[in-house]
Amino acid sequence: MTSVKTPFDIYSTAAEVAAGIDLTGKRAIVTGGASGIGAETARVLADVGAGVTIAVRDLEAGLHVAQEIRDSTGNPYVDAQLLDLTDHATIAAFAAAWDSPLDILVNNAGVMATPETYTDEGWELQFATNHLGHFALALGLHEALASTGSARIVSLSSSAHFVSPMIFDDLHFRFRPYDPWAAYGQSKTANVLFAVEATRRWQADGITANAVMPGSIPTNLVRHIEPQDPNPLGKTVEQGASTSVLVATSPLLDGIGGRYFVDNQEAEVVYRATDDMTGVAPFALDPANSERLWNVSLDLLGQLLPV
Repeated sequence: MTSVKTPFDIYSTAAEVAAGIDLTGKRAIVTGGASGIGAETARVLADVGAGVTIAVRDLEAGLHVAQEIRDSTGNPYVDAQLLDLTDHATIAAFAAAWDSPLDILVNNAGVMATPETYTDEGWELQFATNHLGHFALALGLHEALASTGSARIVSLSSSAHFVSPMIFDDLHFRFRPYDPWAAYGQSKTANVLFAVEATRRWQADGITANAVMPGSIPTNLVRHIEPQDPNPLGKTVEQGASTSVLVATSPLLDGIGGRYFVDNQEAEVVYRATDDMTGVAPFALDPANSERLWNVSLDLLGQLLPV
């Protein structure tokens, strides 16, 4: 399998990556698109012609950003809709209300290194938000994605996936002491495994999914972390959104899925985290792990269905 090589790098911006691409007539959803790299991803997709729906928990903030994007791009087809990734009623409602083909789904929203918190179902918050919520959303939108014949899913992960593989015997920290970074790392591993398995299961429907590591960007995601010294590998929001936009739009990825990208390049499989955060752990791409996670996730979501 040949690695994908692109002309872009760590310094490329989302606008540079999308230059020359025309998404007129395409539809995209960006979760968590009311701030940070989600908002920039939505803006650039709209700027090259896509109709964009910002899916957000804070609808007022989402509507404000959608208006800003309409004003700055001249694209009238930008809106915001309510979506809370820990509230499966809102996920189901969002998916049920979607009534058009969907070309791009950017699973951008997330939480990081949160204090020990559990959902009403008893699920650890980071796993529930970062993985299960997006998993349920993708399942609900499968028909819309399949109807285009060439849909793409972008799953935002992190180099923090190296902190933890999937601990299938204790996904929700019921037996082991809670550690915010282990929980975050596990959820980010899940984001990669989702891309692997979604591609395997749905590629025949014309759907591909890839995971991306956006880099170190000062956004609302880091609100639970103590301020640290400047990071020499830190990116601007415009640079941080570039890999998401690349994976969502580049013709270099036509028909390609189940891979992990960082700094606008496909990552090399490595066995230890690298100082430049550019590698991917083999356990995050393992097809046995991806299939097991998919089935476990279906079982968990099945608990929400009426008997």
